[in-house]
Amino acid sequence: MIYTVTFNPAIDYVVRMEKDLLPGMTNRSSSEEVYYGGKGINVSMVLSELGLKSTALGFIAGFTGRAIDEGCKEAGIDTDFIQLKEGISRINVKLKATEETEINAQGPKIDEAAQKELFDRLSKLVKGDVLILAGSIPNSLPDDVYEKILSMLDGKGIEFVVDATKDLLTNVLKYHPFLIKPNNFELGEIVGKVLNTDDEIYEGALKLQEMGARNVLISMAGDGAMLVDEEGKRYRIGVPKGTVRNSVGAGDSMVAGFVAGYMKEKDYGTALKMGTAAGSATAFSDGLAKAADIEKLYSTL
Repeated sequence: MIYTVTFNPAIDYVVRMEKDLLPGMTNRSSSEEVYYGGKGINVSMVLSELGLKSTALGFIAGFTGRAIDEGCKEAGIDTDFIQLKEGISRINVKLKATEETEINAQGPKIDEAAQKELFDRLSKLVKGDVLILAGSIPNSLPDDVYEKILSMLDGKGIEFVVDATKDLLTNVLKYHPFLIKPNNFELGEIVGKVLNTDDEIYEGALKLQEMGARNVLISMAGDGAMLVDEEGKRYRIGVPKGTVRNSVGAGDSMVAGFVAGYMKEKDYGTALKMGTAAGSATAFSDGLAKAADIEKLYSTL
């Protein structure tokens, strides 16, 4: 079974406007959309599109939390969220006009009892399960929560996928995650230099493997992506043609596509193509990628 963790899920309320926001004035929208999000949930949504079941874990609160839970279930995702006693899950407002403006809410406080409940649920994972940890953590959680989770599960035969930045990522490499997905700028921050060429990016990925990572997937926006597999082999891919409409969830979609591609075919080249197709399909859509769009782009790579 695949499990995703979203520590701070959100309802993304997308408001489209024909003119840019005028502060201090009454503004009118041209359309509105609602998405149920958070990086782990995004991964689960795209996995579902690609025919893979997953269970979404994390914390929800209030009426917005219940809406997130129901939205995930309607999308075919199994959920095992922990309901917090106080607060509400976030509503993030995203204003899209000529310019894009975002207001991201803070989210509810996660108390120690809820944290323990999450660890109790994660402790039941077994050999062969896949655990995907993605994104930042809210202020009410300890900075080393990723590390604590992987430490607890280390040695149980669970495959870890980690999509995080800086210390959140580097501190878990000693647990040998199956896959990590920095972008080229994040990779440069970790290794302490600007990476301008493919060879420099490859050398940076090898350094992360020396620290414990198995497969390193580096996204490079319009320049495509590179995979350095656990044998040190380098794979390079471009991006399909299309008009970028949306950047939210593209990285999460790439993770989902890679995991789905590898689990189905056990081939890293296929996984990279599927990850690239899924990430691009989201970038070319208003919301998260749909299966038909992913397959169409996959066939062009």
